[in-house]
Amino acid sequence: MRILIVSLGAALAVYILAIAALAFAGRRAAAREIAAFLPNLASLFKGLIRDPRVPRSSKGLLLFGAAWIASPIDLIPEFIPVLGPLDDAVVAALILRRVLKTAGEGVVAEHWRGDPATLHKLLRLFALRSRDPEEDRSRPSQG
Repeated sequence: MRILIVSLGAALAVYILAIAALAFAGRRAAAREIAAFLPNLASLFKGLIRDPRVPRSSKGLLLFGAAWIASPIDLIPEFIPVLGPLDDAVVAALILRRVLKTAGEGVVAEHWRGDPATLHKLLRLFALRSRDPEEDRSRPSQG
């Protein structure tokens, strides 16, 4: 039990330091985005697990991801700056990508409680968001 408490404390400390560093560097919007990301991700996973439109296999992955993120046992220890939370982020990203493919962007967007711009960035990162036709017209042709 002590290891769990120490691990959670270390993870929380790294998380708070990252947010404080961004705020100190003048990137307040990024700091707010990161501060809200984990709670929003937890809420998203919880909502998707309960949604009947999400396939069972994806729900199983969501449960696995929630357990992975909450677990004090990691591939990279949480107390290592920057790299510590990386394995959790990669697992969450892979699971979210799978859910986006199986349940669809609309279902995920319904359960996202954070800033829509953050979800848009995630979808763009996964290259699953359909591009805006206006954006395509404004780009020079590659031919």
